[in-house]
Amino acid sequence: MKNTIEITESNFEAEVLKSTQPVLVDFWAEWCGPCKMLSPLLDEIATEQAGRVKVAKVNVDNNPTLAARYGIRSIPTLLYIANGEVRHKCVGVTSKSAIVSKLERLAVAA
Repeated sequence: MKNTIEITESNFEAEVLKSTQPVLVDFWAEWCGPCKMLSPLLDEIATEQAGRVKVAKVNVDNNPTLAARYGIRSIPTLLYIANGEVRHKCVGVTSKSAIVSKLERLAVAA
């Protein structure tokens, strides 16, 4: 079972910007090899952090307006959002420990 949330332009504001929890947003695409490598890590993090943070996924091919709004030029790109504001941006594959560490700092700041 996946605990990640599929985000579209229609639910982005409610699920991400108005979230009371910090949100990790993954901008990805089906054809992206590094995105496929990162996906299982994000599923694990979503399960382990359920109730503390949200892990959301935005398919850039299906949601080009969102990708453009946040200046996404390379994927995967992770945005760490708290209280409706981008607090950190990471481009490329990163380790689970680095992601969790950033999420913990985000939770404290939020």
